[in-house]
Amino acid sequence: MSTPPISLSRLYRSWLLSWVAVCVAWVGVATPCRADRVKDLAVLAAGRSNQIIGFGLVAGLQGTGDGSDVSFTAQSMKAMLKNLGVTQDGPLSDFDSSTLTGKVDVKNVAAVLVTAELPGFAKPGQKLDVNVATIGKASSLRGGTLLLTSMRGTDGQIYALAQGPLTATSVSASGAGSSVSTGVTTAARVPGGATVERVVENPFASAGQLIINVREGDFSTVSAIINAVNDKFGPDVANAIDSTSLTVRAPMDPSQRVAFMSMVENLDVLPGEPPARVVVNSRTGTVVISRNVKVTAAAVSHGSITVSIASTNEVSQPNALSGGTTQAVANADVKVNEANKPMFLFQPGVDLRQIVDAVNQVGAAPSALISILEALKSSGSLRAELVVI
Repeated sequence: MSTPPISLSRLYRSWLLSWVAVCVAWVGVATPCRADRVKDLAVLAAGRSNQIIGFGLVAGLQGTGDGSDVSFTAQSMKAMLKNLGVTQDGPLSDFDSSTLTGKVDVKNVAAVLVTAELPGFAKPGQKLDVNVATIGKASSLRGGTLLLTSMRGTDGQIYALAQGPLTATSVSASGAGSSVSTGVTTAARVPGGATVERVVENPFASAGQLIINVREGDFSTVSAIINAVNDKFGPDVANAIDSTSLTVRAPMDPSQRVAFMSMVENLDVLPGEPPARVVVNSRTGTVVISRNVKVTAAAVSHGSITVSIASTNEVSQPNALSGGTTQAVANADVKVNEANKPMFLFQPGVDLRQIVDAVNQVGAAPSALISILEALKSSGSLRAELVVI
């Protein structure tokens, strides 16, 4: 009995199906579902940033500064000129703004607060972006230059020096009793305007164990990070503190410690599911519903009543021989309309898509949706946290 010949088309189909199956299996292994890097879920406690602030002067304004009415601007100008070796007629201890106004045009100067965020590992010589905001009567900072300003931390030490031309994209103009403005004219930035002068001490180089804080406290996320670290580097390398923090044992050699933290940050983990939450912005009518939101059995009916009043003015004219007078008569037409909105039923355990479909079915506006969600939460049918911002 002869063996039937093998069809080339059948052989090609078989090979193609096998190749596709191998590719699908390889992709499934190579790209874990919903895996996130540790650096996207947590931060190193030793690398926390710090806020610094300073008081300074902005010069070069086109008549939009504080003017002589703001005494501390004139005092600051006089003190700065004194430090630069510039003296005036009269005693230097006299901080009379009127005396200074005749020599320095303080309409072109504004007193400002300068703020910046100092990274945890910033070193002397590095540049920082600074924010500048007026604290006097200045109406605009456009075209100004920030004079040398010391920026201090909460301990009173100077950590950076700021100076440079301001970047202000806002514009304001006025004339003939009208004014137009775009953006905020009393705030500006100086990109790279501050130079770091002092190092903020942190325990990264000396601590035996490093603390990692997850951005959103969750026991499942912390447990997933600990398992990933211990599977990669061995048991008991990572240990939990609470739902927000965990510790890792890192090498004491600085170069090895940096390489170790680099590997930890790039580990892929499956974070825990966030809690069910409904976020409502009452000002804009925006509603965001997380996919874990569930609703128990509930019947919802939402309608609105509209009252419209129309006024018609008429004139009552008496007959020619009646002896009466002409009178104005106002007639009002009042109508009450109630929208016929059908009632919709939530089955137990419905998901996000069913909630949205049910609300859209009755044509509820964002404001109506907010009212429905608040009523569901009050009735105990909404299994989620309702956050109003």
